[in-house]
Amino acid sequence: MGLNVTQKIIKNHLVEGDWTKPGSPIAIRIDQTLTQDATGTMAYLHFEAMRIPKVQTELSVSYVDHNTLQAGGPENANDHLFLQTVAAKYGIYFSKAGSGICHQLHLERFGIPGKTLLGSDSHTPTAGGLGMLAIGAGGMDVALAMAGEPFYLKMPKVVGVKLVGKLRPFVSAKDVILELLRRLSVKGGLGKVFEYFGPGVKTLTVPERATICNMGAELGATTSIFPSDEQTYAFLKAQGREREWRRLEADPDATYDEIIEIDLSEIEPLIACPHSPDNVVPVREIEGLEVDQVAIGSCTNSSYRDLKMVAQMFKQMEEKYGPKAALVARNISAAISPGSKNVLHHLVAEGDYAVLLRAGFRFLECACGPCIGMGFAPPSKGKSVRTFNRNFEGRSGTKDAEVYLCSPETAAATAMKGVITDPRNLGLDEIKITMPEKFIVDESLIYAPAANPDEVEVIKKPTIRYFEPRPPMPDVLEGEVLIKVGDNITTDHIIPGGAKILPLRSNIPAISQYTFSIFEDEKGNFAKKAQEKGGGFIVGGENYGQGSSREHAAICPMYLGVKAVLAKSFARIHRANLINFGIVPFIFKNKEDYDKIDEGDTLVIDVKDLTPGGITKCTVKKPSGEEFIIELTNDLSQREVDILKAGGILNYVGEKVRKRLGIQE
Repeated sequence: MGLNVTQKIIKNHLVEGDWTKPGSPIAIRIDQTLTQDATGTMAYLHFEAMRIPKVQTELSVSYVDHNTLQAGGPENANDHLFLQTVAAKYGIYFSKAGSGICHQLHLERFGIPGKTLLGSDSHTPTAGGLGMLAIGAGGMDVALAMAGEPFYLKMPKVVGVKLVGKLRPFVSAKDVILELLRRLSVKGGLGKVFEYFGPGVKTLTVPERATICNMGAELGATTSIFPSDEQTYAFLKAQGREREWRRLEADPDATYDEIIEIDLSEIEPLIACPHSPDNVVPVREIEGLEVDQVAIGSCTNSSYRDLKMVAQMFKQMEEKYGPKAALVARNISAAISPGSKNVLHHLVAEGDYAVLLRAGFRFLECACGPCIGMGFAPPSKGKSVRTFNRNFEGRSGTKDAEVYLCSPETAAATAMKGVITDPRNLGLDEIKITMPEKFIVDESLIYAPAANPDEVEVIKKPTIRYFEPRPPMPDVLEGEVLIKVGDNITTDHIIPGGAKILPLRSNIPAISQYTFSIFEDEKGNFAKKAQEKGGGFIVGGENYGQGSSREHAAICPMYLGVKAVLAKSFARIHRANLINFGIVPFIFKNKEDYDKIDEGDTLVIDVKDLTPGGITKCTVKKPSGEEFIIELTNDLSQREVDILKAGGILNYVGEKVRKRLGIQE
């Protein structure tokens, strides 16, 4: 029986386990890693704590693309100095602020078909558009990969997404992934890889494929991947990297655990309404809704293809209907964030920058920016239409804003008309974007590691404050339920982003004070309560910890003394992060028991005999004096149990890694 692309890469990189059985524990070798500055500082502090002289991967890259504002204090600039010097010393490429967004840049300059990539950002699967097995993870897992350790996961099911037909004018790749989110929800990809195949694949360029893979993260998928074919070769050749191409396609008799078919010719412009990426409806259903803001960019839609399309729509509007028709509407504040300096070079060289500037767009830095609440926040109760990947409440930087997610085509039409607009209704002729035969390549802000690392001094300013790993787990966990939350709690809920909080990412004592601060009005100050009570427990519903890879959503609760999280189910990356930092992810054996526990209850959990998949008794003590026992279970492997009992991954792995590399204590 033939193999699909996912199976081929995993089989070729397998270190432990049985890749033929979905759900079984496996470990794979990691070829490349990437970090970004919001997660990277902590990842490299983890790496330093292992006392290893150099990264063990084929390639590791540190990107600065999140905390680029450098406003209100020295924290961001201090982090960037640390990142640049630690990269030079330990054999890591460094991409300076202004060079571009990590996922767009990695696609352009570093991604290789058939390789594995682990990134401390949940949208790392973007590189699946090149035929890479690219997975998002917490910074600790990335640090371990840089130390040469394999990445542990459960063998995912492989969902074959068969694409047939061809996209119609003003319908784009963003609409394809929104269609999948509409069908499957933000939980529809848990434990799965989405692999695209079929005749429709060849109609999509690498940037279009990357858009689809990027937002596969919103499905909760382990990753998404396309084959490496002639389109992949054309992209790499245009980047001057054709020597790194290899053909990688599913065998003719390959099978999949599930198959979903999408006829590209039947898809129409779609839009995700507040406050979830799966709250998807056709644009025509809410057409005419007045909005305040349009933002085009993010790692999802900031490529040459996407921004060229927006510019050409405005240019044709001017040619057909006159200059006044090709302006951003008076009621709209509109901004563009190019994905890389190279994309920006093309916009300038081909005249598109002038078109968009004349139309009334603001050009922001080549960075994530508004997507993670770093600037360009909407007005109070404002409606913002964005080409981004997440529209969680408060993520934009404005707590009561309403954010809509759509394609560049829909965003451009909305910017023109001042209301949500189906781009097919503008009266424009079909626009075909031809990819350049040769991309403009500017690597002036990308630095190779130092030739003499011993001469490099790592700069660590006072705003960078690490944490002490917790001691080995005791036999009994006891404490109060500090907070009880519902379904689909995101890592943004646990540790918010934005210009106020993101700069504190490398200062654990400071940033931990914002844990669950989004709930402060209704549930009090979580951090203060946790510190006063000496730690305790969190109770959550389904899909607890969905969203970004930010391990601070585990580190901060660990720092505040959280001992375990009891939930109906967990999102993959956050579950792994909890284990890495010694917090037990318990699952309610009977989901109805969730309703029996309240904030302020005391829990006593005997973990002396914690075993993979075992039943753990939990005594619940009510303030009234009532007591009863509920049963908890887990989906832990033996390795994960051992990590928890050791107090976290640093205690468990550090000594083993140094011994493997022959490093003397």
